[in-house]
Amino acid sequence: MNFKHFAEDIDSIIARDPAAKSRLEVALTYPGFHAVLTHRLSHALYMRGWHVLARFISQTARWLTGIEIHPGATIGRRLFIDHGMGTVIGETAEIGDDVTMYQDITLGGTSPSVNSAAQKNKKRHPTLSDRVIVGAGAQVLGAITVGAGAKVGANAVVVNDVPAGAMVVGIPARIAAPRGADAGDFAAYGLPNGVLPDPVARAIESLIEQVNRLQGRVAMLEGELNGKVVQPGADTRLGAESDEARRSDVAAE
Repeated sequence: MNFKHFAEDIDSIIARDPAAKSRLEVALTYPGFHAVLTHRLSHALYMRGWHVLARFISQTARWLTGIEIHPGATIGRRLFIDHGMGTVIGETAEIGDDVTMYQDITLGGTSPSVNSAAQKNKKRHPTLSDRVIVGAGAQVLGAITVGAGAKVGANAVVVNDVPAGAMVVGIPARIAAPRGADAGDFAAYGLPNGVLPDPVARAIESLIEQVNRLQGRVAMLEGELNGKVVQPGADTRLGAESDEARRSDVAAE
């Protein structure tokens, strides 16, 4: 890695982390920067067939930084691993440019731990496209692709492809913000404005609204059949009782 790439890695960290005060601070104290810098060396050795030495260097970086990056992983430019403790990046993982990752993330494989010989030289780990953000604690598993500009919320478990520009949350991860969002917007921990949307809750709320509208329509039709007029906007919400129903209950008692 030449000096130009060294400098742009530091500058990209300063641009994304308000806690970074200077280039010197980043260069001396940021474990994510140290892990990526060390990976550049171990990956070069690994690609030249020096597998044991490459693994020894990556293991040393793991002891020092708490970040484990297999030397076979492919990493693009300006990767920022913020904090990073407990982060694991597997052998066949691929990471694009300007990706942001946080602590306790796994880019792992889902292949069974049997017959490992048949799994050699096969894609087992995920691909993160350019400008992806992965929140703390997220697990991205298998030979899947996270599209450009996508955001993975904290603690999400992603086992399927993620469209470009989408945001996914939950276990298993579901799309909480549609594709086509502005991929250029930075969102710390993969959560715009710190909000964790719940796609399941939103779906339930939508269903309740539809049921309430249908109940209102049914009440109007029943009123027309019985010669009564139900005013639009009358309380026909789910769980609401009519005066007639209450009178029937009293009479029954």
